[in-house]
Amino acid sequence: MSRIQSALSALAEKGRKGLIPFITAGDPAPELTVPLMHALVAGGADVIELGVPFSDPMADGPVIQRASERALANGVGMRQVLQFVKQFRETNQTTPVVLMGYANPIEHMGSAAFIAAAKEAGVDGVLVVDYPPEECEEFAGALKENGLDPIFLLAPTSTAERIEQVGKIASGYVYYVSLKGVTGSGHLDLEGVANKMPTIKKHVRVPVGVGFGIRDGATARAIASVSDAVVIGSRIIQELENTPRENAVAAVQQFIAGIRHALDE
Repeated sequence: MSRIQSALSALAEKGRKGLIPFITAGDPAPELTVPLMHALVAGGADVIELGVPFSDPMADGPVIQRASERALANGVGMRQVLQFVKQFRETNQTTPVVLMGYANPIEHMGSAAFIAAAKEAGVDGVLVVDYPPEECEEFAGALKENGLDPIFLLAPTSTAERIEQVGKIASGYVYYVSLKGVTGSGHLDLEGVANKMPTIKKHVRVPVGVGFGIRDGATARAIASVSDAVVIGSRIIQELENTPRENAVAAVQQFIAGIRHALDE
């Protein structure tokens, strides 16, 4: 059983919901990435999604796009991201880390080399936004052979056929995008999520995390009522943008602790 599966199974046994925060590696500064990862854990994160900076993050809204731009300007690419994970693992062997990003950096490195390096660094799962399930069965299989979970996105527009495809090859968890649009959008359609969940659960045997549009404890708690886990990203990036750099780590830990408290209430 992978670290992700162990963490989410343990939560389910206790009747608790997963908290999966996202930050972009290298933003706001490379030297803050590992301290921020530890702050997320201290605040109550169950899994960390670590964004791999990319120049054209098509699924991301302006907030995460800016984070990618800052990270790239700071010279952070895939190899630096893997080094951050390795540094994190020096003192944390339990919290799962998922790399979230796009196909180009992986293909530039070579998928076999990437998988080997990710495994060696201590990565637990990989979510590639622009790898649809029907086009990456070989990649997903290679991840699984190396103990890494291939994680996929589902959306309100996903057909039953697509959900079934994802259900066959996904492991760890599935990330359900709660709305049509890009990350950071303000509208949260709780009824739409609740209505889609039975179709997803019919085909998907792993936990379902829901993200996009979650901004505070109230929206996190609402989404947790119809899902297994809550994914939150843009709001954390905004916290980093609005906080002096010297206070960034403490601010993020405090923010995540508030979300954790809301989920556990």
